[in-house]
Amino acid sequence: MTLSYRWTIVALGALMSCVGVGTMFSLAVFLNPITADTGWSHAGISSAMTLNFLVMGLGGFGWGAASDRWGTRIVVLAGALLLGLALVLASQAQSLLAFQLIYGMLVGLAASAFFAPMIATVTGWFDSHRSLAVSLVSAGMGVAPLTISPLARWLISAHGWRPAMLAIGILAWILLIPAALLVRRPPAAASDGTVAEAGRATPGISVADALRSPQFLVLGLTFFACCAAHSGPIFHMVSYAMVCGVAPMAAVSIYSVEGLAGLGGRLLLGVLADRYGVKPVLAAGLLAQALAIGTYLFVDRLGEFYALAIVFGGAYGGVMPLYATLAREYFGQAIMGTVLGAATLLSSLGMALGPLAGGWVFDSFKGYAWLFVGSCAVGLGAVAISLAFPPARPIRLQPA
Repeated sequence: MTLSYRWTIVALGALMSCVGVGTMFSLAVFLNPITADTGWSHAGISSAMTLNFLVMGLGGFGWGAASDRWGTRIVVLAGALLLGLALVLASQAQSLLAFQLIYGMLVGLAASAFFAPMIATVTGWFDSHRSLAVSLVSAGMGVAPLTISPLARWLISAHGWRPAMLAIGILAWILLIPAALLVRRPPAAASDGTVAEAGRATPGISVADALRSPQFLVLGLTFFACCAAHSGPIFHMVSYAMVCGVAPMAAVSIYSVEGLAGLGGRLLLGVLADRYGVKPVLAAGLLAQALAIGTYLFVDRLGEFYALAIVFGGAYGGVMPLYATLAREYFGQAIMGTVLGAATLLSSLGMALGPLAGGWVFDSFKGYAWLFVGSCAVGLGAVAISLAFPPARPIRLQPA
């Protein structure tokens, strides 16, 4: 198979990240319609997203390890089948507990099957322009608010939230199952070469040593704090805009602008990271993210939301792929899926905090001000942790 197929792998990864993450984050669009129809609380529905991220973190570690052992195709195919099933079942849930368990556990488990395995596969296909390739895969997450969220809003307006969620589940099957069947392993020669280059890792190294290393500790903590900072503002942005008097469809468009800016941010920071190094670009992006979150305290008009969404979306979208690039530089290809899955576990724990915290803040204070204050503080903490990254050179691990 020619190396030109690597761009097909990038496209497949982008599609999977778009549909997988897009369907999961579409709960932000479903939040108010579900509340109005069922009477379930904001905090109760938001807790489904919190559970989503907890399960996604554990699933990401397991799926990543499975992809290292059995290959990515079988993993993403299982995720595709499960994601559609989860959305179909969630659309029929008749109680809050049933919705929380189905949406929170099954959607989270399914969505986690795509990110770490596909990113690990893509890094094996590229010796050069690796940051850009990873950013392009991650760009699917930026496309999701431009596609899945508006589609969900339109379907909800036309048919109600249950038929809308059912339709999106069927669409996930239609798009993801054929895409999963097209996934291929990296060529053996290219894989061997990149492993030797990045840390001289071999299949016999100890994963435990990698996960105890200072490199992974700083990587994981930065990833955790970064996601803990932006998860609440992202998930509750539509609701916050509506509280400020923005019409529902216009509020969703703010989310879409964030997604478009995130797409641009991923491409821009990916190119900059290839040129200037990952660590300084990551720290700068984290600082921009924290400042943007704090600025949401001072906006309440649609134009202001749009302007800030460009900065915020570009910042949080741009930094996300850089963690995978750092993991590849530190740990090599052989255990990339497992290491990235472990890092994703920590990031998912951070992501789990925001939706529930934001729902509690809204129910308690009838507003989101304290959510933005706390998220900004956590974002600044992520900047501080990122400054402690060890030198970006391959580590030498001892055989197991």
